[in-house]
Amino acid sequence: MSFFSFGQTAEIDIVLNDAETRKKVEHKTEDGKRDKYFLFYDGETVSGKVNVTLKNPGKRLEHQGIKIEFIGQIELYFDRGNHHEFVSLVKDLARPGEMAQSQTFDFEFTHVEKPYESYTGQNVKLRYFLRATISRRLNDICKEMDIVVHTLSTYPELNSSIKMEVGIEDCLHIEFEYNKSKYHLKDVIVGKIYFLLVRIKIKHMEIDIIKRETTGTGPNVYHENDTIAKYEIMDGAPVRGESIPIRLFLAGYEMTPTMRDINKKFSVRYYLNLVLIDEEERRYFKQQEITLWRKGDIVRKSMSHQAAIASQRFEGSASSEKALSQAKEEDD
Repeated sequence: MSFFSFGQTAEIDIVLNDAETRKKVEHKTEDGKRDKYFLFYDGETVSGKVNVTLKNPGKRLEHQGIKIEFIGQIELYFDRGNHHEFVSLVKDLARPGEMAQSQTFDFEFTHVEKPYESYTGQNVKLRYFLRATISRRLNDICKEMDIVVHTLSTYPELNSSIKMEVGIEDCLHIEFEYNKSKYHLKDVIVGKIYFLLVRIKIKHMEIDIIKRETTGTGPNVYHENDTIAKYEIMDGAPVRGESIPIRLFLAGYEMTPTMRDINKKFSVRYYLNLVLIDEEERRYFKQQEITLWRKGDIVRKSMSHQAAIASQRFEGSASSEKALSQAKEEDD
């Protein structure tokens, strides 16, 4: 708006070129609500149009230049004055001058690096957004448009199981085993608990998934623990030699991939927490970190095709061409 409520002013609208076809996903906002945003991945081009609409026809709009920025930034809630930008790209759309009529400007940020996943937590927010600005002497006119970035991963075949023991000398000895240590966000945690020695009366046992968000450095480190899920294993006393199977489906819970030391500002880690409660309400814990990762369609796509290409590098061309054509048929 104009500073003195008169003269010319304008409205800005940012429209993506592929807005009709690009997927939208829900993402938690700072106030806890869930809104839908356009989804992007690392390396994808961000392009579109900036529409500048003059509010008062017949009057000119003086400006000091028009630009659009693509920004990735981290905001720590206890340090709101400082925004830590890890991506900052600028495109000038118009030189200083006057606008006599509404205009549309094209923009394109090619193969933009988006190294981290969008995240809104207890003490920190990592966001990506486009910001269009009409620079003016007294007050700029700005419009921001947030997008969401997902990071996709592939993990090697080496994914060792987790084996742990919980023991109180001469009273309790429990072994538990999980099938692996790295899980994708729609995976299933499969495990088993073995009771080798039970001399205290256990009345309840559960597994919790705990998210631990760590922000800051040095003396200004903040930890926030959030219990994402509770899974009751048993309600009643186990006996020696008993084993209990575990199947915990992750798809129903709101989680992000594990994020370690993101831009030296924050981390998000996940833990499996085994909780035992005896008849005197004493609680026994055993905690183990797990790694969560996002498996997307882009990663899964054309695996057989990739395998055929790999075989082509090591085998003769005649046999590999046949494998490649078979892979293409499978993809089709």
